[in-house]
Amino acid sequence: MVNIEIPQQQIKEFCRRYRVRELALFGSVLRDDFRPDSDVDVLVVFEPDVQLTLLTLSGMQIELTEILQRSVDLVLRDGLKPIIREDILSSAKTIYAQN
Repeated sequence: MVNIEIPQQQIKEFCRRYRVRELALFGSVLRDDFRPDSDVDVLVVFEPDVQLTLLTLSGMQIELTEILQRSVDLVLRDGLKPIIREDILSSAKTIYAQN
């Protein structure tokens, strides 16, 4: 269950522009404890040869905040700490995956 509206076309365009291979939601946005002031946790996987900068990631976070109309916490799957990785990956809901 996702507790917010997902504008699929905007997400698709966003992912293609930034060369995102997979975009998923995790955390409270998928649970009953999601509140009006909760942020949205977004897990992202990029195409293999994407060169990331802090400026790019910051821009992505701002744009996703506008698209989802919620504060966004952008998390790279490759950057997940081992202690929480399994929990996040097992509960995440993919909202975009490259064909």
